[in-house]
Parts: sequence; C-alpha cells; structure tokens
Amino acid sequence: MKLKTAIYPGTFDPITLGHLDVIRRSLAVCDKLIIAVAKDTPKDTLFSLDERVTMIKKDIEENLKDITGQIEVIGFKGLLVDFADQNKATIMIRGLRAVSDFEYEFQLASMNSRINPKIQTVFIPASETRQFIASNLVKEVARLNGDVSQFVSTNTVNELKKVFSK
Repeated sequence: MKLKTAIYPGTFDPITLGHLDVIRRSLAVCDKLIIAVAKDTPKDTLFSLDERVTMIKKDIEENLKDITGQIEVIGFKGLLVDFADQNKATIMIRGLRAVSDFEYEFQLASMNSRINPKIQTVFIPASETRQFIASNLVKEVARLNGDVSQFVSTNTVNELKKVFSK
C-alpha cells in the first residue's frame, strides 16, 4: 500500500497550540506529515529558520509523543509545490482559523493546483478552543510582557522570553 504524504506549510513564527492541533488532526488524512517551515516569506520573522525548525521539533517531541514517528520537520526555500514534489507529497494541509482566512487560502490552493495539479489541498479548521490563536498576536502579547502560556507550549514561552528580555 502506498503511503500518503502530506505537507503542512507555514512560517510557524512561533508555533502555537493551534498549529499543534492541526498537526494532530492532519494525520486523519495522511500517513506521513511533513511540517514545511518556510524561509522565503514576505513576513518579517522573529525567529530564524533554524530556530523555528528546532522549536517545532521540541514541541512535537514534548506534546505529540504518540505520533512523532509520522512527522518530519523540514525548512525549505523556494516554491512550495516544488518542495512537495521533491518529497512526493500529494496533499497540502492548510489550517483555517476563521472565515476570513478562507479567501486567501482558497487563492493559494487554486494557484498551487494550477502549478501542480497532482497536489490536493485539504482545509482543516482549528478546533473551537484554538480558533483565535495567531502567531502575530502571540508575539505582540509576549512583546508587551503578557502571559502567552495558554496559547503556546512551555518551550515556546521560554524562547519568546529570551527574545523579548533583550
């Protein structure tokens, strides 16, 4: 039987409990999940690519122990569809927090499909308790010395404190 490989792309700057929720739930539609951490992004990132990859690996080891064997974390640059092709992935996972995310995500899915029709996009909505969590909001609260422990792992809380205590 052929394994279904999916890619869950993003900047993950930083990874949140919402991301971890989507990661766990993604394994309902694939056998292997590659967390594709984007280097090329129009966003200014707080953490370097290597730091983000390391944080994600730690969070998966600490919070998703039962499924770590099905997950791989890889930083990438360039076109996502090329990365998917290189890793023999045919499924693209996109997390949705709110209806407002859908229009942008739908445009991305359509563009990716035009470039590589073999890739199918699967939208996974965040669970009700995680829908409002956004990395940019987490960073802003942390920057202002707010408590973000209910939105990110302990590991990520510590990394944010290191950055904002400088």
